[in-house]
Amino acid sequence: MSQSQISGSQALMRAFVAEGVETIFGYPGGAIMPVYDALYDFHDKMRHILVRHEQGAVHAAQGYSRVTGKTGVVIVTSGPAATNVITGVADAMIDSTPMVVVCGQVVASLLATDAFQETDVVGITQPITKWSYQIRSAAEIPWAVARAFYIAREGRPGPVVLDLTKNAQIELMNFHYEPCTFIRSFIPTPPIDEQTVSDAAALINQAKKPFALVGQGVILGNAEDELLAMLEKAQIPAAWTLLGLSAMPTDHPLNKGMLGMHGNYGCNIKTNECDVLIAIGMRFDDRVTSKLATYAKQAKIIHFDIDIAEINKNVKADVAVLGNSKETIAAVTKQLQPARHDEWISSFDSYAKIEYDEVIKEEVDPSTPDIKMGEVISKVSEATGHKAICVTDVGQNQMMGARYFKFSQTRSMVTSGGLGTMGFGLPAAIGAKIGAPHRTVCLFCGDGGIQMTIQELGTILQENIGVKIIVLNNHFLGMVRQWQEMFFDERYSFTNMKNPDFVAVAKAYGINGKCVSTHEELDHAIAEMVSNDDPYLLEVRIEPKGMVLPMVPAGADITDVRLK
Repeated sequence: MSQSQISGSQALMRAFVAEGVETIFGYPGGAIMPVYDALYDFHDKMRHILVRHEQGAVHAAQGYSRVTGKTGVVIVTSGPAATNVITGVADAMIDSTPMVVVCGQVVASLLATDAFQETDVVGITQPITKWSYQIRSAAEIPWAVARAFYIAREGRPGPVVLDLTKNAQIELMNFHYEPCTFIRSFIPTPPIDEQTVSDAAALINQAKKPFALVGQGVILGNAEDELLAMLEKAQIPAAWTLLGLSAMPTDHPLNKGMLGMHGNYGCNIKTNECDVLIAIGMRFDDRVTSKLATYAKQAKIIHFDIDIAEINKNVKADVAVLGNSKETIAAVTKQLQPARHDEWISSFDSYAKIEYDEVIKEEVDPSTPDIKMGEVISKVSEATGHKAICVTDVGQNQMMGARYFKFSQTRSMVTSGGLGTMGFGLPAAIGAKIGAPHRTVCLFCGDGGIQMTIQELGTILQENIGVKIIVLNNHFLGMVRQWQEMFFDERYSFTNMKNPDFVAVAKAYGINGKCVSTHEELDHAIAEMVSNDDPYLLEVRIEPKGMVLPMVPAGADITDVRLK
């Protein structure tokens, strides 16, 4: 707290320090230059990561936030820099990632004149943020920053954009900072309704075939222990959404696998056999439910969520338990009677065996010379003792990563779920490693996705970030090719890719690497890759036309699971 006059840019830095900001991802430019000048004097308090493209800054901030639980912070300039962050902001919104993005803007007197590098940032970002606000005077900065961090992190998290005019950055002001703890029109966490808690507990106590669907809300609410306590007390088998992955250990006996389009066979079948479906911190995305008209019609639905807008949006709930998952799960668990559902739980086993025999066995231990995606991911997971953070890009690499990487601790999966952003992986892995420097971070990406943000190898070079990059190279846009094969009569329209020498590209950035194409080479290269904490790029020449199976076709019944 100080009454001496300082510039708006200095006020922004002091506000960041007050909010506990330790890391900033960004890229300087004309309309944000006063802020970067002020940042020069704060290098001992905050680390700035210079990315190579503004989209990389936002994805890196996402990766950082996902592994730490902290609010990611991004600073960019105006115009094209602001529009370059849009994809990442939209990604963060749909995946509930807390983030504050500060964009430079032209001086207030030039607004709406089509000035050089002026764009309507607030107008563009309002639909894809929790809050978007333009700061036109220095005096607004402390209030706006405090409000931004509060909105970004409280309740269901998400991104906030502050559009900071240049005059506000250079004006002088008397700095006083008060963290925001309340906004009249914003109720981030609804109060717990004791009646719905009792109703949910009663349904679970009466259930013969309960089934829990675990989403990212468990991780965002730090409710992993509460989840296990509930599942174990009532003996409830559970499956997870893509973003719920790592909320419970892979090897837990009640963990039955992944839901949805490329989920595990038994989990999808049992969704339409259970009598009580308990959705916890998940939004019934179409990739999980597939055809809504036939989804879990036999079951009573209990929906735990912090966001009332998700209740009855896609699937009608019989009981909605609103509130933070850490509190609501614990409240319901208190009213649960210890139970056993041995026959129901063991009924998953026959489906697991079918899936293993028809899909998994050949995928992780192939009998053919070609290397398979699941084989690579399984071996990397094994080499890291199942303790690493798995980051994926989007496509076949993503689904295979979710299926075959194993987890022993929470906040270990970083991927673009709702938006499905190709190019997410490399910058997100950088942010994850910065957020968790003592953990191994393994990035799985395709030959298509990595080329969308491959310039971020320069960020690795400059900061010496020890990310392990595994490029699954099949010279195809693999997931699109899979759909073309299955649903478009093998008409491979513009999915074949001619690629550069990825190892040579990595070496140009000072990153060691290797390219392998045989099973034996793969084992040696993985051992070399994980032997130290240096960055490494492993290019694996995988089978050209590998398939991610099982698969539920889009719009089909969730039980229409194709194993071939």
